[in-house]
Amino acid sequence: MGRVSTSLTKALRILVLLGEGPASLDELATALEVHKTTVLRLLRTLADEHFVHRDDHHRYRLGSRLFELSSRGLDQREVRTVAAPHLQAFNRAHGHTVHLSERDGDEIVYIDKLESLDNVRMASRVGLRGPVHSTAAGKVLLADLPAAERNRVLDEIDFPTRTPNTITDRETYLAELARVREQGWAQDREENEASINCIGAPVRGPAGTVVAAVSVSVPTIVAGYDQLMELVPSLLAVTGTISRDLGWRPTREEPPV
Repeated sequence: MGRVSTSLTKALRILVLLGEGPASLDELATALEVHKTTVLRLLRTLADEHFVHRDDHHRYRLGSRLFELSSRGLDQREVRTVAAPHLQAFNRAHGHTVHLSERDGDEIVYIDKLESLDNVRMASRVGLRGPVHSTAAGKVLLADLPAAERNRVLDEIDFPTRTPNTITDRETYLAELARVREQGWAQDREENEASINCIGAPVRGPAGTVVAAVSVSVPTIVAGYDQLMELVPSLLAVTGTISRDLGWRPTREEPPV
């Protein structure tokens, strides 16, 4: 464990040094006061994961993975605070249960919840996890991923049956995600819980990637499926407002979010 910890410390120091500017292997070895072979081994590992890259002048620079993580970190830190007033207004206007979710691996995690204004309460709570394959939020969060990353997530999913309406095979689910990407929102028609319908839409961060999902869940005893579908434009409007407040600006013609 001590050797691993020492290597990790050195790797982190390399990233800090490269944050100050590009550096050669010799310069990094001198700064770290270790042999070049040790630094080269660490650099190769970091490069394999895209944390660093070597340019045409044989100097090392910070890699794309760091910029991606930095952007995601800012998005995640801000999204709940930025979304809160908009979700509260949406909840007051329509009265249904509203969730704000993020993806963690092959699950969604509720990071905020606003209760319905009627007497029917859902068992969900902040911090509770749910499957990606049977929830509207999960579909939204997976649909935007690059194909390779999406496939890695799907490799971990067994597609368990939650209700008779649950999508339980990969090809059908991929077709569903394509539909979500095209229309800009997702639905869960009693796929995760019997007698509960749900719609979800994406929240985008400054880079344009989906950083969260807003979903509206309604028991069928409160409102029918067709009534819920009438809320899609309002849901897209509120997620679009949250996205813009987070710094998102569309750079091309896209489905509204």
